[in-house]
Amino acid sequence: MSPEEVEALFTRADGQYLFARWGRPIAPVVFGVEDETLKTVKGACEAVVALAGHKMAETDPELGSNLMVFFFRDWGELLETPNLDKLVPDLGPLVARLQAAGANQYRFFRFDERNAIKAAFVFVRMDEALSRLPAETLALSQMVQVVLLWSDRAFAGRSPLARTPEGLTVLRPDIAAVIRAAYDPVMPAAASDRSHALRLAARAGLAQ
Repeated sequence: MSPEEVEALFTRADGQYLFARWGRPIAPVVFGVEDETLKTVKGACEAVVALAGHKMAETDPELGSNLMVFFFRDWGELLETPNLDKLVPDLGPLVARLQAAGANQYRFFRFDERNAIKAAFVFVRMDEALSRLPAETLALSQMVQVVLLWSDRAFAGRSPLARTPEGLTVLRPDIAAVIRAAYDPVMPAAASDRSHALRLAARAGLAQ
């Protein structure tokens, strides 16, 4: 993957370069799914975290759970979720915007004093398109997109996943290499300078 391609993964629509990784172990909780799907989502989280060389935890000492994943049928259901408005600022206007846009997913991040990720909220509206996906594919896609602060358009044109000749859904090798490189201990937990993409691309090349 070229430095320009890596840079594009973290360059937002407004032109700002913005990168962040998790600065603490990830303690996930999943709402709105049956037990079997819950295992699938947590399994996908464990796989991506292991790829990154990061850690998971049963609980976060500050927040309890720092990765909350919600599956639902209608955006309005979020407004009925107790205390969610205390965790996600301006929840009402956000839900209205997502409804108007016909969105089927949204991710919201919170950051610590180093600008590393300290919490994330993943909202997945199970519309017709997402309902057709296998649970393993949907879970892996969501976990990949929450392990780093990617650009808001990083995967607009191409999924982070790929299919093997045997028909299995897997993480694209180039994206896997970027994730591993991003969690290298010598790399910063957050960055807003485009030179970071050069370092990341160099380490991703080594990882491949």
